[in-house]
Amino acid sequence: MSEAGIKVPGEASVPEGLVSSVVNLVGTGPVPLGAYTIAELTAVDAIVDFLEARPSDEVLAEAVRSLAARQLLVAGPSGAQVQVRGDLGIAVAFQQRARTVLDARATGTEPGEPWRILLLPQPERICLVVRIDALGVHELGLYTLDEALGLLEALLPRGPQADAGPAADRTGDSDIDAVLAGAERSALVTATPYTTDGSQEIAGDSTDLVLARRDGRLHVFHRDPDDRGALVPGTPGGKDVHSTLADLLA
Repeated sequence: MSEAGIKVPGEASVPEGLVSSVVNLVGTGPVPLGAYTIAELTAVDAIVDFLEARPSDEVLAEAVRSLAARQLLVAGPSGAQVQVRGDLGIAVAFQQRARTVLDARATGTEPGEPWRILLLPQPERICLVVRIDALGVHELGLYTLDEALGLLEALLPRGPQADAGPAADRTGDSDIDAVLAGAERSALVTATPYTTDGSQEIAGDSTDLVLARRDGRLHVFHRDPDDRGALVPGTPGGKDVHSTLADLLA
């Protein structure tokens, strides 16, 4: 796939047939697209609007040199643009096609596990997945939607769901805080639709889901639609967690 050359900044110029070829390839199994630092992704304007901090100019300059040395970043024909090549170029192209990002962050993870995962679904029911570990390495890959959902669920706390009936509806803020404080593992899942203006992502209204495993039971909360600063028990639509996550990705 090294023939892909994606121009940056701005909207990606995607070689004809690239998308269909990659989609067909994902149908045969996951397609790994390499591992990169936040500086390397920032240098090619990939997923930067979903990350917290912009690296310093010195760190970015070193990242550009590293990408150029690996021939992943080359000067374009006009000299006014650069091209992102290879698997990183494919990742940039698919990121720019996405219009939703699902961002999951977990606490209580173990060494070797990612602590954060980004899923960017595509119209062809495949998904660009970014897994981020404690060292800040961003591992990129393309998966079918079902495979991506499996990777997401592996990160989240699991267990038999705690009661979400009428008694749970009376749970106060202090009780929710106690559940989260005593959780063996917890996660915040945020689904955000977005539009683009050139290379800039413009976020729409997000949907949040909070999961926490405490004493072997899974507690689920979502934002109160009447008070966005408060959490209420259960999922937004009252479905099970798997169906809710699938709906967020659809």
